[in-house]
Amino acid sequence: MFRTGTISTLAVLAFALALALPAGGAAVRFASGAPVREFPLPHAGSRPYTIVTGPDGNLWFTESSRGVIGRITPRGNIKEFKLPDPGSGPYGITVGADGNLWFTERYVDRIGKITTDGVITEYGGLTENSQPWDITALPDGTFWFTEENVDQVGRIDQSGQVFEFPTGVGTFPTFITTGRDGRIWFTEELGNNIVRLNPKFPITMKKFPLLTENALPWDITPGPGGNLWFTELAGRHIGKITTKGKITEYPIPGELGIAFIAAGPGPAMWFTENDSGKVGAITLKGQLLVKFDTGSYPFGITAGPDGNVWFCVGFGDAIGRVNIP
Repeated sequence: MFRTGTISTLAVLAFALALALPAGGAAVRFASGAPVREFPLPHAGSRPYTIVTGPDGNLWFTESSRGVIGRITPRGNIKEFKLPDPGSGPYGITVGADGNLWFTERYVDRIGKITTDGVITEYGGLTENSQPWDITALPDGTFWFTEENVDQVGRIDQSGQVFEFPTGVGTFPTFITTGRDGRIWFTEELGNNIVRLNPKFPITMKKFPLLTENALPWDITPGPGGNLWFTELAGRHIGKITTKGKITEYPIPGELGIAFIAAGPGPAMWFTENDSGKVGAITLKGQLLVKFDTGSYPFGITAGPDGNVWFCVGFGDAIGRVNIP
């Protein structure tokens, strides 16, 4: 495994916040002022959770404690769209092939859809108390989602028809994504596995155990080169898995868990540490580049349409931006 020391934010700022990425990649330079800016949400107790770049050039996010889908422009202007049930608990969000945003409603067992104009449609038909967590889109217009509370993954099409598939008792499927190989990949938080699913009927799954025991694998996302990258809440690693199932774990300095991860500008992966209130980046070889302090509990993270990195500040009720000119 690759090991690296911590790079302090002050040291990075002292060198004009210029970080050269590995050979063959573009350099990433941070703004000379504060590298992180946060945009407060209109209401306290919103708990923004996941965020994605929308087809309209804005960023869309879930407010898990208020039953709201939010939109923020690259300039920081925020608009909120209320769901019918304020206690619905929107969690995961993704962009569909239809150009709409699709999301899970954890506490009411629904899948929701919102147009870029703010028109909301909801679909039921899920197992009762399944607590749908995260969702990912396929090019054919279907979506796959995790049902953590009942150890299932589900499929929903544009008409709202739902199919559900068991993943194994006590595995807790949590985050889910679509790989560049056309397969579905998801984490099993308590199963301690990364799972590859063939979305064509008959559905098949293959599990790949993590190298670290009881690591609590969490978020998962595609990265450059076709590999999948994932985080460990308890294992203090960021992991990489090839489409063949080979796992590499890169230790990240610190004491607390790593939550969300996304491919960022240049050949780098960006991540959030929710307990310690930091956002950071590593190279594709697992070397730590930088960490920045954020507001309380940063959660979901994504590359923005403006070339910056955006993230949710869960307990700080804000959307954050790492400024990368």
